Amino acid sequence: MRHRMISLCAIALSACASQATAPEALAPETPAAPAVPAPPEAGVATEATREANAALAARLPLDEQSDVEDAARGRIAYIDAPAILAEDGHVVWAIPQFDFLKGDAPDTVNPSLWRQSRLAAEHGLFEVGDGIWQVRGYDLSVMSVIEGKTGWIIVDPLTSTETASAALKLVNDTLGERPVTGLLYTHSHADHFGGARGVLTEEDAKARNVPIMAPVGFLEHAVSENLIAGNQMSRRSTFMFGNTIPRSPTAHVGSGLGPGLPQGTISLIAPTEEISGRGTQRVIDGVTFEFIDAAGTEAPAEFMFYLPEKRALCTAEVVTATFHNLLTPRGAKVRDALGWSRAIDYVLETYGNKADVVFASHHWPTWGEENVDTLLEGQRDIYRYVHDQTLRNANAGATMTEAAEAVTEPAFESKPDAFNTRGYYGTLNHNAKAVYQYYFGWWGGVPAEYYELPHVVTAARYVEAMGGLDATLAVGAKAFEAGDYRWAAEVFNHAVFAEPESETARNWLAATYEQLGFQAESGAWRSYFLVGASELRNGIPSLGNPQLGNPEFLRAVKSIDLMDSLAARFNPAKMTAEPFAVNLVFPDRDEALTLHLGKSVLVPREGSVEDAAVTLTMDRSVFDLVLLGRTTLPEQLESGAASVSGNPAMLQAFFGTLDRPDFWFPVVTP
Repeated sequence: MRHRMISLCAIALSACASQATAPEALAPETPAAPAVPAPPEAGVATEATREANAALAARLPLDEQSDVEDAARGRIAYIDAPAILAEDGHVVWAIPQFDFLKGDAPDTVNPSLWRQSRLAAEHGLFEVGDGIWQVRGYDLSVMSVIEGKTGWIIVDPLTSTETASAALKLVNDTLGERPVTGLLYTHSHADHFGGARGVLTEEDAKARNVPIMAPVGFLEHAVSENLIAGNQMSRRSTFMFGNTIPRSPTAHVGSGLGPGLPQGTISLIAPTEEISGRGTQRVIDGVTFEFIDAAGTEAPAEFMFYLPEKRALCTAEVVTATFHNLLTPRGAKVRDALGWSRAIDYVLETYGNKADVVFASHHWPTWGEENVDTLLEGQRDIYRYVHDQTLRNANAGATMTEAAEAVTEPAFESKPDAFNTRGYYGTLNHNAKAVYQYYFGWWGGVPAEYYELPHVVTAARYVEAMGGLDATLAVGAKAFEAGDYRWAAEVFNHAVFAEPESETARNWLAATYEQLGFQAESGAWRSYFLVGASELRNGIPSLGNPQLGNPEFLRAVKSIDLMDSLAARFNPAKMTAEPFAVNLVFPDRDEALTLHLGKSVLVPREGSVEDAAVTLTMDRSVFDLVLLGRTTLPEQLESGAASVSGNPAMLQAFFGTLDRPDFWFPVVTP
């Protein structure tokens, strides 16, 4: 009866209003927003996640033992200590950190990733073949050691000086101490050269003429990836490698490519020779190396090599025990899937029947000619598959996302001998998008995507269009309860970017990321989602700004390349003076450079100019310390280690134009 009375009153009011001289329309009644349930408890797999992981476990031959046996084969020693420590005593690598990887996979871990992580966590010194050993399980990467006539030839000295030094000590303690008589960097990523000064000093290398070999273009690309773009890449790496979350069944369990990154010192000794071509031979300490250029595959500068006397093939990071990234989540230039597949086919055709063992710079070796062929064929085919199928769909009109959705798992991936083609690091979905980007760019061809508004703008409008924050959260919660986590993440992400202070929105998005991480077969995907969840719940870590570089690393960087990295920090808004030039003179390198500062760009050039506003003279080694904040320019001027001629104020104006970006910038919130 009450509802009828409200209705009659509304009709009467409407009639009176129609007779008034200044009619006013009644505002429509806003429906009440649906109640938003509380986010679920953290660290618990939902029923949908448990079912998804169980279904994958039922479909794959997870009890296959061949790679389980290979991962432990040949172990002759291990580091018998609780941790690898830095000089200041901090833990660089905790030895038992992955001891929890035992038994069957818990509900919170994809069972296929759990299996891969257990294999990658096997640690120690392993014999690969006659005169070849590997140190594995103390870093993301693997250090290979080849016996020469008089010493050890080190291949890829890990990520940090501390883990590399510990690895070499394990080798010397076990096999007998010998000098390092050769050092090879297979490619331009830091986990393959960063420990260089842990196995060799630059002074010792020069005194004994130790050859340091790298692929052509190595130094240029090592600098460009690790210096020019270092802040963004390193911040994303904290997500990709799970650096800020625990090692546990509800957090980081491994990257898929290796256990994880050490917290040590990255260094670099410049190569004495950069190798190009296929079939290029060098004899290092009595051992013949036949190098195979693989530039543009896993890295812009990379080589593999064959050891004819040992019938052994090193595939660097071109062939490993996983499907790799064509576009790594930490950020890099897009890689050429077709070129990658062709490079593998080349070594299959040229060396497949000559190799009794294949070893790489990640994971464990593969022994036996038949197994070698199977490994190389599977790896060749997975990169060819994602390339060809992405293009097939794109050429039929698919956008980037549509093409990626259409590239489904190939039949060979579920075979017992094909675990190495599964996406423990890269994924079919992500790599299909990378192939699309390689050919067509970053957008899908739809005009509305070409000039999109920033997400902080659109998020607020999406939330408004959906009826407000509570209504948006209700839509996301409904998707979450249905196990539709991809859609839930999209909805909750709009809510967080529209209302970043909403704890409920952040916790719901965190819960969604967590379930996506628990289901991910890729270790990189899992860690990325789970670090995202952690930062939504707990905020950005307060760990201080890490130094992106150190004197040891910068020492190997060409001065012109270092200036390019400064140019990438030039902020036009801070350039208040008229254009001017700065001369930099580095006596210890017998170098001079000029920095031309305009209103919008900083252009470095080799050589000096007469009309420079100011000239700074100091050793490059000291200039590096100034850039790293280890000392200040006034201190060096006062000590006499630096001198200035011209207008000193212009030197201050130059340094004042350079941004010092905060490392811990927000990623999962605006």
